[in-house]
Amino acid sequence: MMRRQIQTTVSLIYPPQCLSCDGSVGDAFGLCGSCWRDMHFIGGTVCEGCGCPLQGEDDGHRLECDECMSTPRVWSQGRAALLYEDRAKELVLGLKHGDRTDVARTAAGWMHRAAGLLIRDAPIVAPVPLHWSRILRRKYNQSDLLGGAFADHAELEYWPGLLRRTRYTPSLDRKSRDERFRTLSNAISVCARHKARLAGRVVVLIDDVMTSGATLTACSDACLRAGAADVRIVVLARVMPR
Repeated sequence: MMRRQIQTTVSLIYPPQCLSCDGSVGDAFGLCGSCWRDMHFIGGTVCEGCGCPLQGEDDGHRLECDECMSTPRVWSQGRAALLYEDRAKELVLGLKHGDRTDVARTAAGWMHRAAGLLIRDAPIVAPVPLHWSRILRRKYNQSDLLGGAFADHAELEYWPGLLRRTRYTPSLDRKSRDERFRTLSNAISVCARHKARLAGRVVVLIDDVMTSGATLTACSDACLRAGAADVRIVVLARVMPR
């Protein structure tokens, strides 16, 4: 009762604001109607490999986008909560570079809903790692924030230290698909202390954005080489394949 009274008092002094535009909303950590319409949540028929939306209806067979068919994924299934454009892009960039850590828990809830049956068999949840030098500059790993909140929503085991960057890699912005894959080759490994426990387990990898899938491929390869039975991916936003 006291907690509810405190929350009510705080909300009167500091009315809830939209996560995206800071406009007034009914609930804390929510979106106003205008931003919700511009957020482009993914639903309906989706690619089994990356979660991007597809035209038509689900016919009961595995459906994949052209990119996933031309570049077979090493993970088995993937889902994305949003398309990486408009308000969603602004929100992701705010989380990634603008210290908008308050976005993580709500965004992880969207990812949890998008994941659906990917978490049906109690997998391990692990974030895509950042190199220590990037964490030093950025102060946090946005994928770790999303991963921890996602695991809480789903009530799953969370292994934040499962993967590590074995070497520094330059930014992938403006690099071609092939350059991205070459840059990430052998740049990620499973931490030694986790290898024995990983054998035979299913892993769900969490990241903020999927573009070509190079980073998620390197992470999935590392998990599978270390003995994981299966790897799946869930991302906050998917760059729509051309």
